[in-house]
Amino acid sequence: MDHDLEIFPLLSYTLHHSDPASHAPPSLSTQQSLATRYPLLTNPHVISTLIESIPTTITQTLHVFASLGPRPDPSSVSSARAKIAQIRETESSPEDAAKEEQIYATVVKLEEVHEGYEKQLRDLEEKLSEVYASAVESLDGGDEVNEEVLEILEKGEDERIDISDRRLKLLPEALSKNVSLVSLNLSRNDLKLLPETISGLEKLEELDVSSNLLESLPDSFGLLLNLRVLNVSGNKLTYLPESITQCRSLVELDASFNNLASLPANIGYGLLNLERLSIHLNKLRYFPNSICEMRSLRYLDAHMNEIHGLPIAIGRLTSLEVLNLSGNFSDLTELPDTISDLANLKDLDVSNNQIRVLPDSFFRLEKLEKLNLDQNPLEFPPQETVNQGAEAVREFMRKRWEEMVEEEQMRSVIEAEKQQGGVTGWLSWGSSIVSNLLTGDAQSGGANKHRDSYMDQLL
Repeated sequence: MDHDLEIFPLLSYTLHHSDPASHAPPSLSTQQSLATRYPLLTNPHVISTLIESIPTTITQTLHVFASLGPRPDPSSVSSARAKIAQIRETESSPEDAAKEEQIYATVVKLEEVHEGYEKQLRDLEEKLSEVYASAVESLDGGDEVNEEVLEILEKGEDERIDISDRRLKLLPEALSKNVSLVSLNLSRNDLKLLPETISGLEKLEELDVSSNLLESLPDSFGLLLNLRVLNVSGNKLTYLPESITQCRSLVELDASFNNLASLPANIGYGLLNLERLSIHLNKLRYFPNSICEMRSLRYLDAHMNEIHGLPIAIGRLTSLEVLNLSGNFSDLTELPDTISDLANLKDLDVSNNQIRVLPDSFFRLEKLEKLNLDQNPLEFPPQETVNQGAEAVREFMRKRWEEMVEEEQMRSVIEAEKQQGGVTGWLSWGSSIVSNLLTGDAQSGGANKHRDSYMDQLL
């Protein structure tokens, strides 16, 4: 399968050095080209950094890629596509057309599969080129810092390591070998990526990589099954890997101050033990529906995003105590009625939005102590009530609810009378006659006995 990697020279070179028995070296001409383009490729630090950045799934990818067989030549693919278009324009029976089309569709499908796998390898080749540049840059003027870090790592198998503020651009290879590590602080460095080998720190419970230059997290992140606290704030992340949902021990996750446009779709189904979620200062527009399954969540901060609304099932977060949705400005215009199901909510901040009316059932937030509604075009409740605090707002909404219930009851009675029409009138008139007759009998005694008997018969 290695002959196919000639079009990915840096990948071919790195794979050979990582496992010479399984991967043949690039051709001599390719090696000469690599030496010209990457003059420090033989540096031990550079090549070890390249090897660490190879994803663990590369073997499977290459196996599938090789099993596809030779790629169809462009002219065959072009002819197949033209033939499919021609068949679809003819007026032959659907069954005959489908059979004939299937022959050419196989060629087109094979081409698409080849293109898909080739793109994965092409992206990896580009990533390796970036890793090489970072590794070389770390060699320039960074040796003193790296030596100091290496001294820290060589002291022994410490459970807690703090190498923050070291201007690190790459992680030393020795770090991934410290399998007893429980807490690792890499904050305030210049890291642009984390190696896939970080997943080997199986006992890791706390990881702080805040204030770096990370644009992504490795897919192997989900193997950190004991991770309880993760801080990735202050980076350049545009997404979190779906594999993070496998970190089921997570209790705290801080992904604030990034460029996140969305959260993993299944984040709520995996992180069932999460208690604190900080995702403020991002570009989030919606919450995934699965977030409503985080029954342990007590703190949710999503201020300064582009949130358009909350999931209808938000009320399932019955452990939630603090909710900050401030500063979503023109995007957040209303709160769902189900927000009133947050029975333990104590602190709610929805300032600097476009909310005009609070949900009618808002009074049910019995434990609410702090409420910030500043900078909203609020029409109901009135501003003078809002200025008096959470208790005043809750009482105002309670009275409004009671009035609404009373009005609804009256409306129901009136509607019922309208539907019954004259029947109600006749019954009232008949009851009145009976009442008058009985009253008259009690007053006249035996004087009207004969008439009463007659009336009794009539009745």
